Amino acid sequence: MKYPLLPLPECVDVHDYLRQPISQTERNKRVGSYPYFGATGQVGWIDDFRQDGVYVLLGEDGAPFLDPNKTKAYLVKGKCWVNNHAHVLKGKEGICDDEYLCYVLNWVDYSDAVTGSTRLKLPQSTMNRLLIPAPPITEQRRIAARLKAQLAEVEKVRQAVKEQLSEASKLADVIIFDSLNKNNVENHALGDVLEEVKWGIGKDWAKYPVLGATREGLAPAKEPPGKKPERYKPAFPGTVFYNPMRILIGSIAFVDDDDEPGITSPDYVVLKGRDGLVDSRWFYYWLRSTLGKQCINSLARGAVRERMLFNRLAEGKIELPNYDIQRKASKALTELKPLRMAIEKKLSEINLLPGEILSQAFSH
Repeated sequence: MKYPLLPLPECVDVHDYLRQPISQTERNKRVGSYPYFGATGQVGWIDDFRQDGVYVLLGEDGAPFLDPNKTKAYLVKGKCWVNNHAHVLKGKEGICDDEYLCYVLNWVDYSDAVTGSTRLKLPQSTMNRLLIPAPPITEQRRIAARLKAQLAEVEKVRQAVKEQLSEASKLADVIIFDSLNKNNVENHALGDVLEEVKWGIGKDWAKYPVLGATREGLAPAKEPPGKKPERYKPAFPGTVFYNPMRILIGSIAFVDDDDEPGITSPDYVVLKGRDGLVDSRWFYYWLRSTLGKQCINSLARGAVRERMLFNRLAEGKIELPNYDIQRKASKALTELKPLRMAIEKKLSEINLLPGEILSQAFSH
């Protein structure tokens, strides 16, 4: 059924007067039991509240307005505090149900309402021009209940697939640990068994995609090359690289034999195992294992945003199994990759479902 479209102000009351930003420094002094909300969710705790009840928070800036599969609006209940990065909305009594409002605001098209180029903003003046489907309130509640049940099932499946992905990662750890339980394990300094790639790619930089390192591993870089692209480092098959500012949270990547060669930021650390001493694939999975994490943490000086360049990593110690044992483990790790890719593909497909479900609910 096609429902009439009404301007947002005819359906909701705006309570932006309730919101108030508090600096991180001030919040650190006022930690309490009340949630403190921002553009896309809770960002901390505070010792007081400015609203009490059921409200829909819609990002004003910093929300993923143009991504149909990400959350722009969310429901809050009870006593809380909202900063100035979210609009505070309440469905008009008898006209708009709050849960329905939340779902429809995660479906509506914001492309003509947001302003800015790098950080999108939804000021109240353009937010008020949004048009939302407005069926009778009883129908809204029926739609909201159905969507809540459907999306709960999607989330249940998503969590199950994420657990499968976690188990695949644990299996990689098992392979690493098993290789270390063999005989002929020797202690080495990382600087003695690894080689750093320091040179830039040069004038051929445009031939290669720009690669990045995330918590999940290899990924396309978010930004194109900077002012001096010839300084970007080659990230060819058999190389490991990491973001020196984010290695503590696992931003490490490996370019495997079947991955396309690329380049990565000159600020990243790019390395590979010395021939005959370290298999680079084995080392990558070691570095991402609990053993690697312990090594990285032992080298950290305490600052969260500290740069861990190669000379610091080189100070780390590693127990190395025989090179042939590494190679056998490396082959087993290669066979894990298709399994992981299949699970990641399934997860990507599941992540698209909420947007599709909302579209089906409101697009006809």
